[in-house]
Amino acid sequence: MHLNLSSDDLAFREEVLKFLAENLTPEIREAGRLSASSFSDFTLSQRWYQALYKKGWAAPSWPVEYGGCGWTPMQRYIYSTEAAKAATPTFFNMGISMVGPVVMRFGTQAQKDHFLPRILSAEDIWCQGYSEPGSGSDLASLQTRAVSDGDDYVINGTKIWTTGAHYADHIFCLVRTADTEVRQEGISFLLFRTDTPGITIKPIINIAGEHSFNQVFFDDVRVPKSSRVGEENDGWTVAKYLLEFERGGSAFAAMVAASLAQAREIAATTGVAGDPLFANKLAAAAIKQQAAEFTEHRVIAEITKNGRPGHQSSIMKIMGSETNQAITELSVEALQYYAAPYQPESRRPGSNVTPIMPEPGIPAVAKYLHFRAASIYSGSNEIQRNIISKRVLGL
Repeated sequence: MHLNLSSDDLAFREEVLKFLAENLTPEIREAGRLSASSFSDFTLSQRWYQALYKKGWAAPSWPVEYGGCGWTPMQRYIYSTEAAKAATPTFFNMGISMVGPVVMRFGTQAQKDHFLPRILSAEDIWCQGYSEPGSGSDLASLQTRAVSDGDDYVINGTKIWTTGAHYADHIFCLVRTADTEVRQEGISFLLFRTDTPGITIKPIINIAGEHSFNQVFFDDVRVPKSSRVGEENDGWTVAKYLLEFERGGSAFAAMVAASLAQAREIAATTGVAGDPLFANKLAAAAIKQQAAEFTEHRVIAEITKNGRPGHQSSIMKIMGSETNQAITELSVEALQYYAAPYQPESRRPGSNVTPIMPEPGIPAVAKYLHFRAASIYSGSNEIQRNIISKRVLGL
């Protein structure tokens, strides 16, 4: 693993910086800076996505033949790092990061021809139907059922913590299609529209006052069997492949570095940066951030070698989530009594509300609260440690 950038990578970074300077408008940058959730203001973040799409940079990890950039894993990492430093908004991109790779690997030619161009252009917006009440980290215990009826499946059940379902017009969903002794062997992977009759989406407002999660109900929802990806009852194979892309190779270290920069800015504004005890905490956080960055380089090396993150993605998921939790907690500590006021209006891009707290700290408390869940979503960190012990360490 080489940590120094090549001359080509340095030239690419300059190209990225130029693109950011020319296309990242103050309004779009504000949406990124104020973000405290899984994605930024939907309208502004989609505007940013369209700028990337026009440039040909919308799908960094996709092969060129499907409209991807043709970037190396290191180029993808460089872009993600510089984008995080510039506070670009996080757009809602499950189609690009999750559905696309799955369709390329397991989809039929008809599914590739239909879905991939629409995902790339953001004509289709996707959400994830995995977790259920009582089936989160133990995803194989899911009970949403799809019963065969001629050329269709009829789906009944519910999914929860469905990020962005209120914006999405499509969902990729794990459903039970058979009762088997090994639970993983009776699951199938389906793609279908969220406006299909029988689907109800209800909002879940999190502790920070943000609406990013939802619960989705399925009541006799009829979808064609042609919407299935992979073989019937083999959806677990598809799901495991997808989760590698959710947990790894997504620039966790850049996100953590951005959180650390914000904590330092808040500390400088409130004056606690001069406190030796707090300075020691920031130094310890910087060491953790650097460790996360080097670990991500290892994951990039794995992708370069094998084309996929593999089980090392679980390592990155643990380090990224836990380090970000620690740093966002420092941001709240640096705010001191400014952390107490509840002023969600100040986090809306374009708001004319005068914030009570220092400007760098506006999203800090909401961000801290949101990332309490980071060690649970995408597979709890306890489960990730089990995966590492079994699949990486061979214990």
